[in-house]
Amino acid sequence: MLKWEYALLVRRRQAATTDIGWEIVFIWYGPDGSMIDVTPYGDTALAHLNRAGDQGWELVAMSEDPSLPGNNELHRYHLKRPKPAAPQPRQRMRGPARPTRRTLSN
Repeated sequence: MLKWEYALLVRRRQAATTDIGWEIVFIWYGPDGSMIDVTPYGDTALAHLNRAGDQGWELVAMSEDPSLPGNNELHRYHLKRPKPAAPQPRQRMRGPARPTRRTLSN
């Protein structure tokens, strides 16, 4: 049965910590619970989504948070991809049966 893993790309427009005004920040929430600032990898959502697509991720939904006041923006891109199959335990190779002493003396 096919299983899925999910990730989330969040694009946030927020007040910059410097005097430049506003900045766009991209955060990747991985299926393992990791949270990574991926802003250096691209300056548009499309750049990040294309990069994720190259890694097998598929965009399944997009949402925007309208409850943020002022000029803040928050966009969420929900992604999924097939979960890698767990490796199956290796079975021992069995060759032809070895002759026993009894069969050797006959």
